[in-house]
Amino acid sequence: SVDCSFSRGVCDWKQDADDDFDWNPADRDRGDGYYMAVPAFVGHKKDMGRLKLLLTDLKPKSSYCLIFSYRLAGEKVGKLRVFLANKINAPVWEQNKGKDERWRTGKIEIFQGAETTNSVTFESERGKGKTGEIGVDNVILISGLCPED
Repeated sequence: SVDCSFSRGVCDWKQDADDDFDWNPADRDRGDGYYMAVPAFVGHKKDMGRLKLLLTDLKPKSSYCLIFSYRLAGEKVGKLRVFLANKINAPVWEQNKGKDERWRTGKIEIFQGAETTNSVTFESERGKGKTGEIGVDNVILISGLCPED
């Protein structure tokens, strides 16, 4: 498995230069490192911020599982979507509100055909809310299918 967490991960993360705002590091409650977040008050409604994870060395014709922690805290905070490269028109995962402010786990299966996926993009879309944030943390890539809960 490959640890792509932000505090100590070995992965290559890039801010998208063509979007409306950047994701920013935010300190974890426990004080052990940080996660990436978009506060609710950044930008205007429908503005987008994209954070791209560049993937190298994925083997063709094999499957991987991307596991990550996410949080949508606050009323009408917006949407969090995940896109795989080459399928940029349709998100492979989307969440638009949290039941509460707790962190949850997202899982995405990545099946490699002859063409390998070379990036995963986390996109935050600004909602109407003025408080809260969208956060992503603990991004891990493992080979094989996603484990059941």
